[in-house]
Amino acid sequence: MSNQDFPDLPGDPSLPSSAADLQRLIGREEGQYAYSVEDFFRNPDQTGFQLSPGGTFLAYAAPYKRRKNIFVQPADGGPAVQVTFETERDIAGFFWSSDQRLAYIKDSGGDENFRLFAIDRDGANAIDLTPFDGVKIDLIDDLPEQEDELIIGMNHNNPMLFEPFRINIQTGNLQQLAPNDNPEEPITGWLTDHDGKLRIAIKTIDGVNQHIQYRSHEGEPFRTVVETDFRESLSPLFFAFDNSAVVFCLSDIGRSRSEIVRFDFEKGQEVGPPVFSHPEVDAGSLLFSRKRKVLLGAAFTTWKRQVQFFDENRARMQEALEAQLPGYEVVVTGANRDEDRFMVRTYSDRSLGAYYLFDWPEGRLTPIAEVSPWLREEDMAPMKPVAYQARDGETIHGYLTLPAHHQEGRLPVVVNPHGGPWVRDSWGYNPEVQLLASRGYAVFQPNYRGSTGYGKSFWMKGFKQWGHDMQNDITDGVQWLIEAGVADAGRVAIYGASYGGYATLAGIAFTPGLYACAVDYVGVSNLFTFMETIPPYWKPYLDMLYEMVGHPEHDKALLEAGSPVFHIERIRTPLFVVQGANDPRVNIDESDQIVRSLRGRGIDVPYLVKYNEGHGFANEENRFEFYHAMLGFLAKHMKA
Repeated sequence: MSNQDFPDLPGDPSLPSSAADLQRLIGREEGQYAYSVEDFFRNPDQTGFQLSPGGTFLAYAAPYKRRKNIFVQPADGGPAVQVTFETERDIAGFFWSSDQRLAYIKDSGGDENFRLFAIDRDGANAIDLTPFDGVKIDLIDDLPEQEDELIIGMNHNNPMLFEPFRINIQTGNLQQLAPNDNPEEPITGWLTDHDGKLRIAIKTIDGVNQHIQYRSHEGEPFRTVVETDFRESLSPLFFAFDNSAVVFCLSDIGRSRSEIVRFDFEKGQEVGPPVFSHPEVDAGSLLFSRKRKVLLGAAFTTWKRQVQFFDENRARMQEALEAQLPGYEVVVTGANRDEDRFMVRTYSDRSLGAYYLFDWPEGRLTPIAEVSPWLREEDMAPMKPVAYQARDGETIHGYLTLPAHHQEGRLPVVVNPHGGPWVRDSWGYNPEVQLLASRGYAVFQPNYRGSTGYGKSFWMKGFKQWGHDMQNDITDGVQWLIEAGVADAGRVAIYGASYGGYATLAGIAFTPGLYACAVDYVGVSNLFTFMETIPPYWKPYLDMLYEMVGHPEHDKALLEAGSPVFHIERIRTPLFVVQGANDPRVNIDESDQIVRSLRGRGIDVPYLVKYNEGHGFANEENRFEFYHAMLGFLAKHMKA
């Protein structure tokens, strides 16, 4: 198969491995196991429950012809109604706009150009609200007090720029609320007050600076109040409950870690002491009651998610829930308008948990659905937080999962660096981790420098360190596992997606004797072409990317040194490459380059491409094939 045979397919269609070759790879995994790949990666029968504003109906996602669709049932029991009938692609997200109507989004083949749809709870009056090819929408405000309208951002007029629109979900009528037509000074964020009035705009200047603009009402122009370099940030969360000029914000200006503050945009300064700060990690989100107009608490992540409650009533409710659901993390995921009925979700590191309906006045907790009842918690492996010292003395946090019921002795290990890279791994249930642990592998997830949540300095220490200090942190973690007697030095694999895929390629290029095999999933291989092929709506951040990754001209030597594709001669580790052809973030050419280059040296590289996927596989059958093939690949090189 060649490009000429299939001129419309992305990438080079002659490169992917044949179905027969992939089946042979899948066949390398042998043995009897309590759980199959399908058990870990099948679509749940019911998940994503959301309570209607009036508290009388539940909407949830369930499979129909292997795709997630929306179903609705009475909250107090009764038959469910299937609302949507999508068969090509999962519905990516949905929410109630009123007791009668829902809104939802989906893309095409993983291209991430999400369209917005609306439909009645009985499946009637469906409408494609944004029927535009190549256009992406995001939600600015779901306007909970205005049932027929939403405020969305949409790059309809310029693919680089998202402009705010008020949209009627009955008719599809659009009203543009403000201009955003200057690519040199794009507005990259918007915030409304509690009445749905657009009052804050975040403008990017010179690619690396932010101007936070404010107006007291929609009749006046925006004016710049705060100017920051991207290394420091003031991130507006929501307006004070009286819709004054005071806004609750996340700020690390003049701080080592993000804190939650009150900022007065008329005065241009913080007012009062911080609302919340933590001595070790960044503040996360701020919880509030829309009905009672009070702050409820602040969420943050140490080794796991935690909440410090401010409101006594909400703290009592949490205590009541945890008393009825011992042994689980308990999260309130939604409420009705009167805030007397709540959707509750449990989870742990060994369970996807369950959904419950909680009637707070009566203290009544009603089970709704378990997410994966076919997986027994006692068979799953616990995820433990760990910390170690990198070669320069930096403390690196992460997670280590050993196979369930493991007693002693060194283990084969799969190192699993997270994507991003400017995110972090957290404690909780991870189907990839549990699958690998069920096959006898330990799984190591380091939060290398550059990961977020650990303060500004730790994040900035990752700047221009792709393939360098960031990679050293991963390498030093492997050495720590070997020295600690956990890892069998001859049976360490590395597997990651996105930036984790890049780290996988960097690992086998820059430490060629360290890993027994490697799996690169939608990973970057060439830092130059990666930045040349980013989606248009990332272009406003390109100069920021140059500061954080490297400039293709000023840092040419650094980027060449950090790009695995330029170090093919050093790679001798068996490699399996996996890619979604429609990936808008990491172009298929990133995977094609590494496969073509290695095969040019006579090295066999299994290559799985799905032409109906993007940045990761959403379709159930594609997930099944990928993980079966990965297990076969690992078995071939780690268990032979």
